[in-house]
Amino acid sequence: QVQLVESGGGSVQAGGSLRLSCVASGFTFGSVCMGWFRQVPGKEREGVVGTDFDGMQIVAGFVKGRFTISQDNAKNTLYLQMNSLEHEDTAMYYCAAGSSRRCYSWSDYEDKYWGRGTQVTVFS
Repeated sequence: QVQLVESGGGSVQAGGSLRLSCVASGFTFGSVCMGWFRQVPGKEREGVVGTDFDGMQIVAGFVKGRFTISQDNAKNTLYLQMNSLEHEDTAMYYCAAGSSRRCYSWSDYEDKYWGRGTQVTVFS
């Protein structure tokens, strides 16, 4: 059974940092592309950053160099390091996995599995 379990969310002051984690199980970590998405109630879900684990990444324009995606293959864990957080970054953050490593658009990164999310709240 495939599972993606996010953690690391919380409340942080603007300008602060958080590191989100996504522990994957039920499939071979690194065999499919994975990414982070976020959603605010009443708005559409949007991609944040994704990786195909082969040197290619997709990054949303609003990241502006503040967020970094990384992984620990030994722990089957995907990370999202978020620095210089802004109030507008407040959202539920989700981890997602695609069905292959050939991922070229946001829809490729989210077409197979989803986690339940972790809430990030940035206060001024």
